[in-house]
Amino acid sequence: MSNIKKLEDLTTQVRRDILRMVHKVNSGHPGGSLGCAEFFVCLYNEIMETKDGFDMDGIGEDLFFLSNGHISPVYYSVLARAGYFPVEELNTFRLINSRLQGHPTTHEGLPGVRIASGSLGQGMSVAIGAAQTKKLNNDSHLIYSLHGDGELQEGQNWEAIMYAAGNNVDNLIATVDLNGQQIDGSTDNVLPMGNLRAKFEAFGWLVVDIDNGNNIEAIIKGMAEAKGLTGAGKPVCVLLKTVMGNGVDFMMHTHAWHGKAPNDEQLEIGLAQNPETLGDY
Repeated sequence: MSNIKKLEDLTTQVRRDILRMVHKVNSGHPGGSLGCAEFFVCLYNEIMETKDGFDMDGIGEDLFFLSNGHISPVYYSVLARAGYFPVEELNTFRLINSRLQGHPTTHEGLPGVRIASGSLGQGMSVAIGAAQTKKLNNDSHLIYSLHGDGELQEGQNWEAIMYAAGNNVDNLIATVDLNGQQIDGSTDNVLPMGNLRAKFEAFGWLVVDIDNGNNIEAIIKGMAEAKGLTGAGKPVCVLLKTVMGNGVDFMMHTHAWHGKAPNDEQLEIGLAQNPETLGDY
């Protein structure tokens, strides 16, 4: 079996995990999680250089920070499937006293999670701080982060984006999930973002486009290109074009499933479109 096929099978299983987690508690954010499933699978199984085990210092390995923390279902599934904590713990998603809360938090010491996120607009600042720390420690590893396109409407991002370029933070790869949707509608209707490539370049960043952000091979190729641009004196932005709700036909191309759980019938339809590959939790 090719490595691409293994990653595709893992992605299908992750989609099943997302649907089942959100359905069980009738709460959560399936749309953005499904849209980023391929990205997370590639990041943790192909792209990042990580050590065995987990510690908060993260010395000698690449680090990842999720800024748009509401897509926690995909984050938890991929972390569990990568061995950070038992897959069976996905059963506890959003339950009282669970480590798997609606937004990721470090309070319960969940392996793989380095910051509490979900207050939108803050992840860029944290990622930049971690990248500068790597430099101070003479650690050549990279910082990766993920941000929503609607999240970029938060002003703190742009102060941080300006800061990163002004301070030559060139060991950072910040990915923007460009699905064109946010909680209240399309980003174009809520607050048009304009030409994000031009904006980032005007702020002094290097930019890579991944036009098919739901294709495993395209993601691997695009992220390799981004990695090749690091160390050149400028931070790197990846514009990842995805489809919200990807892999479940009735959830795709709409903001309606940003934060809504499927009912019993909808769950069965979604699972039928994503046959079990690695075993359900």
